Amino acid sequence: MSEKILPQDEKNYTAEEYLEMERMSATKNEYANGRFLAVAGSNRIHNLIASNFTISVGNRVHGQKTEVYVGNMRVQNNPNRFTYPDVIIVTNTQDITEKLESYLAMESVREYLLIKEDEMRVEHYAKQSAKQWVYRIYNDREEVITLESISCKVSLTEIYSQINFETAGKKAGV
Repeated sequence: MSEKILPQDEKNYTAEEYLEMERMSATKNEYANGRFLAVAGSNRIHNLIASNFTISVGNRVHGQKTEVYVGNMRVQNNPNRFTYPDVIIVTNTQDITEKLESYLAMESVREYLLIKEDEMRVEHYAKQSAKQWVYRIYNDREEVITLESISCKVSLTEIYSQINFETAGKKAGV
């Protein structure tokens, strides 16, 4: 999702002020270093990919000490950053997420996926140690992603089920 800084006065808001205002708001806003960031709207393709991924992984981790959250879970990445990731998979504790650098800096994050909606492409980051990550790109429908942190495998065929990239651009806003 792209982010957009909302028009606001010059005041920087504290995290506590953000949380208070966000709890009362009808819309979702992310927060970074005192500023509110608008959460971009979603479209059919984006939602379908997130749903496909959630169903595929959710079915495989059912019964484990793993929780899958979709879309509306606010996550505190650090004291000055709150985000709304599309899908969060949490094992044991619930302290995950933010944009790539802050995700990778979080001690509890073991794997991070970026799933594209305008092309068949999944970028997978897998933690090897505190400062070493393995980066892999999946872009073939038959490829299978192994998520070792939750003992799960999911194919691109599942993630991109019902997605036809030739017509997706024409229907994305539908």
